[in-house]
Amino acid sequence: MKTKHLLFAGWLAAGFLAAAPATNQRSSWVIAGARVADRAGAPLRAAKVRIEGDRIVAVGDFAPRKNETVIRAEGLVLAPGFIDTHNHSTEGLQSEPAATSQVSQGITTVLLGQDGGSPWPIRDYLEARRKNPPAVNVALLVGHGTVRRRVMGENYQRAATGDDIGRMQGLVEQGIREGAIGLSSGLEYVVGSYATTEEMVALARATRRAGGRLHISHIRDEADKSFEALRELIAIAEQSGLPAQITHIKLGTVNVWRKAAAAVKLVEDARRRGLDITADCYPYDAWHSNLKVLVPNRQWDDPASVQRGLDDVGGAGNITVTDYEKDRSYEFRTLEEIARARGITPVALYIEMVKAGDAGVIGKSMVEEDIRAFYAQPWTMVSSDGAIGGRHPRGAGTFPRVLGRVVREWKWLRLEEAIRKMTSLPAARLKLRDRGLIRKGMKADLVLFHPDKVTDNSTFAEPLKLSTGIERVWVNGVLVWDGARSTGARPGRVLP
Repeated sequence: MKTKHLLFAGWLAAGFLAAAPATNQRSSWVIAGARVADRAGAPLRAAKVRIEGDRIVAVGDFAPRKNETVIRAEGLVLAPGFIDTHNHSTEGLQSEPAATSQVSQGITTVLLGQDGGSPWPIRDYLEARRKNPPAVNVALLVGHGTVRRRVMGENYQRAATGDDIGRMQGLVEQGIREGAIGLSSGLEYVVGSYATTEEMVALARATRRAGGRLHISHIRDEADKSFEALRELIAIAEQSGLPAQITHIKLGTVNVWRKAAAAVKLVEDARRRGLDITADCYPYDAWHSNLKVLVPNRQWDDPASVQRGLDDVGGAGNITVTDYEKDRSYEFRTLEEIARARGITPVALYIEMVKAGDAGVIGKSMVEEDIRAFYAQPWTMVSSDGAIGGRHPRGAGTFPRVLGRVVREWKWLRLEEAIRKMTSLPAARLKLRDRGLIRKGMKADLVLFHPDKVTDNSTFAEPLKLSTGIERVWVNGVLVWDGARSTGARPGRVLP
């Protein structure tokens, strides 16, 4: 109660509230004066919104009640809370449950367990989030790589037997029963890469059988074999009957640059056949992973393979080291810069670093033309692929970057369409029936932002720098971000 009184007093001093006495959590309060995004991509409209407890109870033109707290929001936009369908804050929510870098960009719900890697058991992780709730809502996927490693141990570098697949299906079904909402896979990564298409179809069928909602996949290749990998995911969806999402859709090597139209056609053709295929995308031309992904044939000590991998992304100057335990001086420098300073070739440097234990890197290997084409698709939503404490600017800046740069500066999207891609579209995809819209009866996950000022400030040099222009964020009717700081409130819930 005391905290609630202090928050309302702060809003009053800042000019966001009309004079009114503080009220308890079950009392109603009203946001007035904002342009409201309440119709899934339709034009914004003037409306008041009343919240009671954790729900929206009225939207429209009504008079506030006597003594009802009113938040004045002229010049601002009120949107549903942003839903991040690809988030890596699984550990971050345990160490920093206030999730400042997430709520400061308007995120109110995160989907964890990505790229085939999830906590296990699912029940234990979700129960820990219930007992120690974060500021944001949490949904979880069961990771294909996680269950594959549990079944196959260190002998995972092979095709699974029928018995292996049966045991994996059992674990996937267990994960869904324990609260996961779907399956994730990372078919480009080491453990998942040995899985056959048939294995993935079997696990997708198990997911569907257990009541899972979708399969989100970091497809087998985002480089020269991107189109083969897209066809594989579509085949998995077609044969299993489970909806699929292409996560962080991209074309990441020179040979496939500017071929987004062909990738879009593959998805559109599948959708016309009745398949439920969607995608998500982050608004950056650089990815964050490890050095090994640059050499898809896994010949990490073969100079020719390494040189080909570097050439595919436009050269060693496009690879920036973010995390290298053996020598921290390498961090935030490119492979080209480090190699030049040491008087060796980038290929020799790469081989040396992989042998020393690999490194985290950012690869600048996409082109704007393709990113814009993917965002233009009505079935592509916004996601961050970021994390609390992550060393890529997407972890703190993705959603404001879309609002400020993609919409306001670059004019790739209308504001209303960008909001739809952050709210009602991902909510529908994840089957979150009481979130993603501003409508009577929906949960009060809300973002109040300044459309002319919202800006991402995180950079590759300063990836943790917070955005500006996100004025207020509520999760389940509780204020978690007040425009300058986290409130420390932790009203997030585990979502079914």
